[in-house]
Amino acid sequence: MVLKPMIRNNICINSHPKGCEKSVHNQIKTVKAAFSGGSSAVSAATAGTGIPRLALVVGCSTGYGLASRIAAAFGYGTATVGVSFEKAGTETKPGTPGFYNNLAFDAACACRENGAKSGIKSRTLDGDAFSDAAKNAAIAAVKELAAEAGIPAKIDLVIYSLASPVRTDPKTGIMYKSVIKPINTEYSGDTIDMLTGAITRVSAQPATDEEIASTVKVMGGEDWELWIEALAAAGVLAKDARTVAYTYIGPELSWAIYKNGTIGRAKQDLERAAKAINASGNIRAWVSVNKAVVTRASAVIPIIPFYISCVFKVMKEMNLHEGCIEQIIRLYRERLYTPEAACDSAKTPVDSEGRIRIDDWEMRDDVQKAVAARMKETTEANIFELTDIAGFKHDFLEAHGFDVSGVDYEVDVQTAGL
Repeated sequence: MVLKPMIRNNICINSHPKGCEKSVHNQIKTVKAAFSGGSSAVSAATAGTGIPRLALVVGCSTGYGLASRIAAAFGYGTATVGVSFEKAGTETKPGTPGFYNNLAFDAACACRENGAKSGIKSRTLDGDAFSDAAKNAAIAAVKELAAEAGIPAKIDLVIYSLASPVRTDPKTGIMYKSVIKPINTEYSGDTIDMLTGAITRVSAQPATDEEIASTVKVMGGEDWELWIEALAAAGVLAKDARTVAYTYIGPELSWAIYKNGTIGRAKQDLERAAKAINASGNIRAWVSVNKAVVTRASAVIPIIPFYISCVFKVMKEMNLHEGCIEQIIRLYRERLYTPEAACDSAKTPVDSEGRIRIDDWEMRDDVQKAVAARMKETTEANIFELTDIAGFKHDFLEAHGFDVSGVDYEVDVQTAGL
């Protein structure tokens, strides 16, 4: 079938297989260009130098999770196990973007190149990452993949990058739903329609105590802790293993709905979990504060599309702009695996709260002052000139496999049986 993006209220309800594949290949190309030599067959040559040989990515199919897996595999030659919950395509309906991203990643890893005897080892699991079954399946996959790669079944790196609106507690069977709401007071702020440039005022009522607790259950650090506990109990964590979960803080103008809202409360629990994991002694844990990027979720959070459109414009003008893959390349090369930190995790650069900061360029004073001024000046009449709403729309569409350069969107594509 010929596929065109179907967008409703800043939500895209379909995807394009070929576009997703090309987007993954573009990210791989970016990683290879950033790492010396660009070879995928580097794990054996760098064994023992502190870089990851075996990684687990929980939430591997889109955004920062996908970028983390690509950068590890094609930057360091890391064997990876990925876990995500996706929907396959049928003959009449495309699957989720993550379904096609995972297929493209595994296929790229299997390719032989540069005279290598084999491709990069990868295994992708589909299922509810919150469940005990998914954890057990991942542990089994880690052991199988390590045997195939001829390396110890010891995970060096665990990336926790889940983004789900619901979670079923594996101990109680109770399902919890997250909400994006302020706490204690009503919120009002501007948002934009990426298709028309229309600016509208939206409001949100404060969350109830039950909604706050449920959001923490879904988006907080409890499941991250459970993953590390399960891996440690199974004996598959390397002695010097590292784990990272991702968060966002953003500018003060967004705090009422984000940092000081239900999402922020959950992210506070993520930081609590990092401290608890470190105290356990099983693995070294960090929360990484990342830059604002366009994701399937960020497009529907009040004020965020407007802010991102402005910050993109300013950062591109200052030659500071990064997408997910560039952010993760910098996380690995300039934070987790610098020559010093690779051999001693205590030398990983962190802020006063012990967090890794790769939102540092976004939060520079000159960037934030320019963004604040830009947002005050922007109207519906000049929005396409003063902001990068076009860039926001492009990144949003690309996350679903659309608007990717080099893809012919007039050609019939197969959505099932891939």
